[in-house]
Amino acid sequence: MRKGYDHHRFQPVKSLALLLIMSIILSFCPKMTTSAAGKDKIILRVSNWEEYIDEGDWDEVIDLDSGDIIGKNNIVNDFEEWYYDTYGREVEVAYSAFGSNEEFYNMYTLGNKYDLVCPSEYMMMKLAMEDQLQPLSRSFFDKNDPNNYYIKGVSPYIQDIFERSTIDGEPWSDYFAGYMWGITGIVYNPEYVTEEEASSWSILTNPRFKRQVTIKDSVREAYFAAVGAIKSDLLTSEAFLNDPHYKENLEREMNDASDETIKAVQDYLQKVKDNTYSFESDAGKADMITGKVVANYQWSGDGVYTLDQAEEDDLYLSFAVPKESTNIYFDGWCMLKSGIQNDPAKQHAAEAFINFMSRPDNVIRNMYYIGFTSCISGGDDPRIFEYADWCFSAEEDEEDVTEYPLGYFFSGDPDDEDYVISAPTDQVNRQLFSQYPDEKTISRSSIMVYFDKETTEKLNQMWINVRCYNIRKIPLWIWILTGLGIAGCAIWYLRKKMKKDY
Repeated sequence: MRKGYDHHRFQPVKSLALLLIMSIILSFCPKMTTSAAGKDKIILRVSNWEEYIDEGDWDEVIDLDSGDIIGKNNIVNDFEEWYYDTYGREVEVAYSAFGSNEEFYNMYTLGNKYDLVCPSEYMMMKLAMEDQLQPLSRSFFDKNDPNNYYIKGVSPYIQDIFERSTIDGEPWSDYFAGYMWGITGIVYNPEYVTEEEASSWSILTNPRFKRQVTIKDSVREAYFAAVGAIKSDLLTSEAFLNDPHYKENLEREMNDASDETIKAVQDYLQKVKDNTYSFESDAGKADMITGKVVANYQWSGDGVYTLDQAEEDDLYLSFAVPKESTNIYFDGWCMLKSGIQNDPAKQHAAEAFINFMSRPDNVIRNMYYIGFTSCISGGDDPRIFEYADWCFSAEEDEEDVTEYPLGYFFSGDPDDEDYVISAPTDQVNRQLFSQYPDEKTISRSSIMVYFDKETTEKLNQMWINVRCYNIRKIPLWIWILTGLGIAGCAIWYLRKKMKKDY
């Protein structure tokens, strides 16, 4: 080593001289280095549900007391511009969409790369249990940061659920930022279906509506409804309702996946299959509007859309929530470790995207465009409540008006008089009720928890048995006739072959 150093004794001097020259040159060119760094664009890969974000180009002006709101541009493009103006660095969003939680998961496991995704709560729990999620940074929860719109504006009701609900001992809020939420229920035509009939999951097997009701083509949603139906007597009993641990008991019962319950659900769903018009993912909305069916198992956000569209044709539908229980669902943002890869710049951009979507004006844009209800209530910003009032308040000369309190969602205080909408009475079981369910209805809501791999496989097999023809249900006499028929064909074929040979 020493000998080699002597052989290159002038090399350190040359290197030092070169460094000095470069330092002098760079000292006169600070703008050049800053510009070069600014060109280091962040590529943020975001995946969300189909048609679940404001794409712009709508004409109506939402004229609120605090100012007008209109969606001129695609909101993703607006984020890219805002991020550069706010943080001085370019970001390009590679945006894609999926049709279901399972479709997203299949694409992800097949190798598609994502940084930020928006699944439902049970898929988020699955990803968390598989150690796929990147925790939100501490700075994301800093309320002193003026750009942290999420933590400053998330509904206290929603945040409480996210902090109480855990995954392997860790709260949802460590990984999951709410985007939209709602409940499940029944959209129905009150000309043919009574509110009482629509207010029970048993409507799915009610023979009075044979081939006139639809159910979701989803194992988790269908399973939830079936559990509510087969446990109706228990769930609506006075002892169950008045138990001090009602909420915990309800969640346990609605997520019961014992072998006995899975079999009972399979038997019930096969009756549902015989009674309903169809299992559907999206067609139910159109089927209600055109009158093909009179009742439709629906997410509340799609319920708002269905009621709005039907009203344009002077068809006034309603929304009911089953007395047994309703599923409270959440779609929210979470980061994937495989995409973020401990890159602080990429994580900052991902969290900034969540915050931009949580800014009150953008919350209103997204709600207006897609019809669902945001998890953001606005905090000190009044615009989101103003938007609810803009949508649903009664005209000044209307007489049949009902006071509709929403304090539980906007401030966390059910009796908060600052958050009461004076709405037309017929809205109490229509769009307003679908958009913001009342506190009494929310009290009988339950989340769908994550099932482990073994339980999921059992449910998937149950679903196959329901959706495909179950050969185990074929009567013995049909098996005997089929066997005799096959035997007769075989004898006929052998005789014919023997004659041909001779």
